[in-house]
Amino acid sequence: MLISTSRKPSQKTRKFCKNLARCTDSTSVNRGKMNMRELLLKALELDEFNLAIVNEIKGNPSKITFYSNRGEVLLVILIGAAIENEKLNIAPSRLKIVSEVEKLDVLSEILDIDLVDKADDNYILISSSEDLVAKINFVNKFGQVNKFQINVKKVLEVSHD
Repeated sequence: MLISTSRKPSQKTRKFCKNLARCTDSTSVNRGKMNMRELLLKALELDEFNLAIVNEIKGNPSKITFYSNRGEVLLVILIGAAIENEKLNIAPSRLKIVSEVEKLDVLSEILDIDLVDKADDNYILISSSEDLVAKINFVNKFGQVNKFQINVKKVLEVSHD
């Protein structure tokens, strides 16, 4: 997946995109003046099948829109994020997804990562939360939860292919 930002992103948003790319074995690019068509072409050029655009409010990541490489919206989520400067110890090549939130199971297809019922190491945990739709955490091979966390506040759109 190719991950990029809205135009003129804050440093926090750029850092969030880099962390997300590192955790999911994706590619992060600075958008610059690229329009949507150019971003989709860049994704194809880099052999990435989907595109994620991270938007911000007041300098903080606030929304992720996932697109297919044909420009179709696959998923839109409103988020909050805990962004860390520490190196994320995760092996994306062996990554799995463990999800407790059915409407976010589609992330398995978008990220091209296997959805499993249980994993011991290197997985993305999508857990339900009282005050949020879900929390997305990244668990390394030692079973430690990284401080990089995505709080899903609302799911706006889900593709039903």
